[in-house]
This record gives sequence, C-alpha cells and structure tokens, in this order.
Amino acid sequence: MRFDPAALPRIHDWMQRYVDQRKYAGSALLIHHRGREAVFHVCGRRSIEKDLPFRRESLVRIYSMTKPVTSVALMMLVERGLFHLDVPVSEFLPEFQTMRALIPGATHIDQTEAAPTPSLHQLLTHTSGLSYPFNPGLLPEAMDELDLIFAPNQGPLADRVEVLSALPLAFQPGQRWEYSVGIDVIGRVIEVVSGQPLDRFLSEHIFDPLEMGETGFSVPEGAGDRFASLYTPLEGDAMALNEARTGGDSLRLVDCAGESPFEAATTFSGGGGLISTIDDFSRFAEMLRNRGAQNGVRLLGPSTAAFMMRNHLPGDIASMGPQSFAEQPMDGTGFGIGGAVVLDPARLRCPGSVGDFGWGGMASTYFWIDQTNEFSVIFFTQLSPSSSYPSRAELKALVHGALVE
Repeated sequence: MRFDPAALPRIHDWMQRYVDQRKYAGSALLIHHRGREAVFHVCGRRSIEKDLPFRRESLVRIYSMTKPVTSVALMMLVERGLFHLDVPVSEFLPEFQTMRALIPGATHIDQTEAAPTPSLHQLLTHTSGLSYPFNPGLLPEAMDELDLIFAPNQGPLADRVEVLSALPLAFQPGQRWEYSVGIDVIGRVIEVVSGQPLDRFLSEHIFDPLEMGETGFSVPEGAGDRFASLYTPLEGDAMALNEARTGGDSLRLVDCAGESPFEAATTFSGGGGLISTIDDFSRFAEMLRNRGAQNGVRLLGPSTAAFMMRNHLPGDIASMGPQSFAEQPMDGTGFGIGGAVVLDPARLRCPGSVGDFGWGGMASTYFWIDQTNEFSVIFFTQLSPSSSYPSRAELKALVHGALVE
C-alpha cells in the first residue's frame, strides 16, 4: 500500500475547511509510512489574537495522549521484574489499602460498600472504578468539588493522589469501563518505584533516548510564543462537559503563551499533562509501531509492545456499560495498555484496520498507528473539548481513502 499523491489534497482541503469555518484555529498533520515521512501539512494559526501561524515546531497540550507515554514507562518497570500488573496499587500507595465503592443505584456519595483495591492493570485499562470530574455521576461530582482534574498548577502529584484515595470508587473494580484518572495514579506509582519524580523518569528513560527534547510537563525554556493557544466553542469552562453550553464565539480563548499554568507546571499529570511537538510525538508513535524501538534505541521488548496494543477487555468498550465521556464510538473498540484498539472497523463505523492502536487528547489532538499498512498518523490542533466535532473519524476516512495498491 502507498499514499496516492492525487488524493492528498483532499486532506489539505479538509484541514483548511475546519479553519475557514472557525472550528479550529489551526492544525498540523504528520504521517510516516514504513518509517519515512509521507505526509506533512499545516494550516491556520497557533494564535488568532497575535496572528501567528500554526507551524511544524508549534508546541501543544497533548492532554490524554500523555496516557500511552506513562503506560510505556510503567511497562518498562514491569520488564525489570519489579512487579506484575495484577498487584494491588496499595502495594505502592498505602492510602488505597481500604477501599469503598458506591452501591448500585446510590443517590449519595456516602452510600458505599467494601471494595477490593484496584490493580495496576485495572488502573491502566479504566476498569478500576475511578472516574473524571467531567463524567456524569456521584463520584465525578465529588471530584469536581475537590477540583481533582490533575491540572498543571495543583501541586505535588502525591498530594493530589492522596486526596483522590479518600473518595469511594464509582463501581466495584473490573465491573465497568469508565474513563478515569487511573493513569495519573500510575504516574505516582512510577515515582514511588523508581524513586524519581515523574518528569525526570520520563525524560531520562523515554524523551532523551528518543530525542524528544521539547516534550515535558512545562513549556520548554526559550520556547516563547511557539506554544499554541487553546480555544473552546463552549461558553463556560472548556472542561465542564456536564454543563457544556455552546453559543457566541466558536473559538473563545482559554489559555495562551505568557499566562499559562503549563509554563511552570507543579503537577506532573501522567494522565494528561504533557506538552509536545508533532515531530517529537511522531518519534514516540513510531517507536510503538516498530514494537518498542526507534532509530536504534529500544525502550520495550517487541513482545511487551505487542502486549500493550492488544485488547485487554473481555469484549469491546461498549459491552462494559460505559457512562463516561466519549470522543468516538465505543462499539467495535477495545482498550489496551494506554490506548484504544480497533476490533471491528465496521462496528466502529469508520474505515481502519483491525488492530489500529491510538488515543487522543482533550484539545482534539489524535494519533494512531496502523501495523497492517505500516503507518503512523499524528494530528495536532488546540480546541477543547475534543468531542466538539467528528474530526477523528473524518481524518481516518480521509487517510484510508488516500491509500492505494
């Protein structure tokens, strides 16, 4: 398979249309095929207010695309034989020793029953019983009251995780799939096991080896206005999805260079805190596509990388009764270690390959790797929430439409 040069302008036109319709301020797309750059395109602006173009070197908030990075870090420790994935998280974080879960049909946060401590595997696969403040339900409401979103300016990760541990689980571990801060807890486990702050561990063991020099929890020193502005079409908080109100300006400024908490992060969120460039993240994606190695550097054994990208659920996500925020259909989609796995493109209602692995972020960034056709795709923009437009499904259709024999 190869990319048809005659079909690629359709992708360019689609990206420009999003800008012209004021859906996205700007965006960038990078595709590697068989290890070589096949497509790069950029359009629009990284700052509307300053009239600055979106460029290849623009820095963006990748939010939940942090999750596969943190998951790789944990699997690197698993490969050292330091623990296994079924171990309860309380082995490392004793504050999770005695757990409670909401009873079925609970109407108040104190209606609970005893529950086992979630395992590392359940934290990684969003089956732990934890949640996010923007999901519906009693636990998300309690998390919202405590501002448990693991934002970059909320202080030490250990403190945030300890506050989280005092809340009940939304359900008994393993019973459902619910998108959660579980991988933020995994980040804290990495700190305890390694004896290093999460930012340092990721830098030393992932970013430095892969030459991802502009990826981290804070905007790199000297980056200046390369840090793209974040926008939202919502009238209220860009993360308050339970109270989302549209209207007015479709590109309302939320965060920008010069006044962003990401410029001096105090919270190292393993679930959503990283800043990156499209070339940096492409190196990470290509490492996964190459089963753990990139440019002569091996982070994971091939079997471990393949293990991460298999479905770890009994069926698809939809079969596990999710009640959480969703950016794409859950039918025909499983979940691996840190990302989604395509089980059946037809049930997903989107062209793709069985085994496609990837994930996105709240600012509408997205990546996936296609082992069947030997390519990786990185799409960067900065609009929250990512559920605002069906750009991910549209992009997958465009990319597969450009593939020919």
